[in-house]
Parts: sequence; C-alpha cells; structure tokens
Amino acid sequence: MRSTTPVVPGHTFDPGTFGEPSDVTQVLDTTAAAAFHGDADVRAALDTIITRLAAAQSTLDGARPARDGGGETLQSWIDRSTAAKGRGPIYPYVGSGIGRGPLVELVDGSVKWDMINGIGVHMFGHSDPGMVRAALEASLGDVVMEGNLQFNAESIAYAELLVAEASKRSRLRHVFVTNSGAMANESALKVCQQKTGGAPRVIAFQDCFMGRSTTMAQIGDSAGGRVGIPLNAMVDYMPFYDPNLGDRSIEMALWHLDKTIARYPGQHSCFIFELVQGEGGFNTAPREFFVALMERCHAAGIPVWDDEVQTFGRNTEMFMFDVLDLGEYIDVVAIGKMSQACAVLYTEDFAPKPGLLSGTFIGSSTAFHVGRAALSRLRAEGAYGPNGRIAALHAAFREHAAAFIAAHPDWFPPAIDEFRRPLPALFGGTGGMCRLTPFGGDKARIVRALDILFEEGVIAFYCGHGPFHLRFLPPVGVMEPAHWRPVFEILERAFARAHAEA
Repeated sequence: MRSTTPVVPGHTFDPGTFGEPSDVTQVLDTTAAAAFHGDADVRAALDTIITRLAAAQSTLDGARPARDGGGETLQSWIDRSTAAKGRGPIYPYVGSGIGRGPLVELVDGSVKWDMINGIGVHMFGHSDPGMVRAALEASLGDVVMEGNLQFNAESIAYAELLVAEASKRSRLRHVFVTNSGAMANESALKVCQQKTGGAPRVIAFQDCFMGRSTTMAQIGDSAGGRVGIPLNAMVDYMPFYDPNLGDRSIEMALWHLDKTIARYPGQHSCFIFELVQGEGGFNTAPREFFVALMERCHAAGIPVWDDEVQTFGRNTEMFMFDVLDLGEYIDVVAIGKMSQACAVLYTEDFAPKPGLLSGTFIGSSTAFHVGRAALSRLRAEGAYGPNGRIAALHAAFREHAAAFIAAHPDWFPPAIDEFRRPLPALFGGTGGMCRLTPFGGDKARIVRALDILFEEGVIAFYCGHGPFHLRFLPPVGVMEPAHWRPVFEILERAFARAHAEA
C-alpha cells in the first residue's frame, strides 16, 4: 500500500514507481545486481530512510532566523571556504544538508525560501523524498561515475528519455551526454563546426551567456567573463527582440543578419539561439522573431543551435523550442541545469564522426537516475501544458508581482533601457523563470536588496546588463502557487529596509 509523504506545507508526494525497484537495475532478473537491488531488506532500508527524512523535515515549515550560536558556526565554514578558494562566496550560504521542497536549512539553523536553487538546478528543491530515493537507488550501483568507454544502464535510459521528448516535434534523433552545461555547449559548437567544414565564425545574440570554458566565455557577451583571456573566437552579435519596437525589431535583426552573412559569406558555423535569455535578463521573444532569423540561416546554410541549458524543463513544455513550435528549424540543442546531467542533441544530418565527442566522465550514475526520475515525474504529474503546474506557478508570480508594484510605487520607478526608454513592464519572464525590476534597475541597490532579502529569509539573485533585475528560479516540481505569498511578504520587509537606506 502506498503512502504519502509531506514535502512542503500543503503538498504531498505519492512515491508511485519510485517506491519500487528501479527498472534500470533489472537488466536481467537473474543477475546479481537485480537480486541485490530487489532484495526485500534493501527496499525496507530505503523505506526507513525516507520515513526518517520526513520526520526530520517536519519542523521546516517556513523561514526562520539562525539558532543561538549559529552565526559563529556559519562564519567558521565561510572562513574555511574563503581560505580554500581564495575569495569569499556571493552569499554566506552553507547548507546543513536538509530542506523541505522550496525551504532549505543552513548550518546556522536558519531556514530560507530558496528561489534560486543553484541557478535552477534543483527543480524539486531540497530533500524531496522522491529525489532522495532515486539518489539512494543509484548509490547502490557499482560505480559513481559513468564514461564514454564504460557505462551502465542509467545513462542509456536517461539518454532515451531525452531523445523521446526532443523528437516528438523536431528532427532531433541522437544525444551525447556530458557533465556540464559548458561542455554541452562546447560539444554543440564542435558538431556545428564539423558539419560546416570548420567554418570559423559564430553568430550569437547580444547579452547572451554560454558558460565559463575558454571558448564559451569568449562567445558570451560579458566583458567581465573574459578578462585576461586571449580572444580567438570570432563572434558576430545580433540584437535580441525589443518589445518596444515590435515588428520593427524583427526587421532590424534581419538587417543585421543579412549584413553579417554578406560580410562573411560561408564563414559561419552556427547561429546560437537563446530562446529565453537567462543571464541577459530573462528576455523573451515571440515565435515570429525566431522563425524569420532561422529561415534566413537555413537559406544561407548556417546551422541553428538552440541553447537551452537554462530554459530546459522549466516552461510549459520540456523544451522551449516546443513552447514556440520551432522544432522543424532546430539542428542542435544543448541542455543542462535542472536535467542534472547535461547533453547535446542533434539531427541525423549533424551526427558527428567518431572521435569528435567523448569524455572520461559523462556524468554520475546518481545524476542520470535522479534526472530521469525528476523529468519523468514532471511529465507524469502534470507540470507541462498551458494549464499545468509550471504555468500556474508563473501566473501566480505575475499576480503577486503586479499587486506588489501597485502597493509600493516608490520602490518601482521606471527602469530605463540603453535607448533611454522605460521598460514596458517591471516584472516578466516565462514559466519557472521570473523577474522583478525594483529601484529603477539600479545594480547597486538591487544587490543590496538581495543581501537584505537573504537576511530576511529568501534566496534570489540578479540578471540583466542594465537595467538589472531580481531573478527567481523557483523549484517548479514542488513549489505551489500559494508559496509566493510568504515569499512576497519577506520581499516587502526587505524592500522596505533597502528603500529606507537609499
């Protein structure tokens, strides 16, 4: 008989198939592995751990300050981190190792609403029973890491899920799994370069972010990310969609693209599309903007590469290209973050030659097993679709944000863009990517507000390049629309302090 385990206040989780032996361990029912993983005592031990986890989580029902003496404990860990890394952390954050969905406990005993989740990695928040069980199941395997030469069933099952989802409405048919978003993007670039015979240039949008590897740091449109790096990647930047201009923005982008193609004919290996700009400010664009550019690329023989390392999984469809119905145009797509393991998918025509893509580590067995469990659960529990969990979560954010801005206009003066025009809206984003623009988008004031917000009990971050925005990446698998209320109550206290300091 199945039981339900509390996850966060007002939400329960039915373990379902996560309470049964993992199918990837039952490769052959006569193997020693199958006997071990299916052993009644082993399953009972896992059940006991999950039950004890629920008991340990029971006191985590909202934000709370540090326990007596907790500040010294936290500071000692921060000092150790600073000594090891040579620089201090962005936040004084050191997790205790337990949480409850959107809530996380730190080593000082404080509890905070985690609205950034490792830049969107933890789609089921902290200590989710289903994710913990999947991780425990994977930990029973014979190895920790899987690689290109030797791998177990977990990575195959994970890859199959990605291909099955991607191929529903696109020409994508194959996948290479790797261990970071930057490596997924590096692999995507290599696939495009090989397809175009080593074409040396790439096209990308202004304000894009690609990762921290040497090449990706050069392609990403952030001067701070490439200080001291020799520049050998040749990048042509296109303007992203401007909502103030509407259709005129499409005309301008096409004009820039045509000029670039004419200037460097046959020299481009790809056009890198962020369908939602993450670090750039959670900027969105309508389908027709991308269609016009992608059609022009295909006419010129330029591969279309969709970078979904941050957008993957957190909108009304698993792939953002499906949300915008762009599957027919996509040649290569890179994913990461909430998928746990990362990957690049490509069409039959872009399948790389032997030797191009490889890796000693392609990821951990735990990442594959947890990632597949998480994506399967999101799909099974109605996260996707226009009326799904993620759509409802974003709608609730917009409702709270609109009311918040209306109640406190002094905190929300117009935010001015690079052309000295006010932004059309002071909140936005899409799906599980939510932004709010207080204090005119001033970076210093937003960073200070984030520090105060952290003290008060909410973890968030910023994005954008001027104006700047407050960024939220809520755990879409477990956060309920009602959870925005306590988050915005804390926002109100924090912003009041930040405004008083100005």
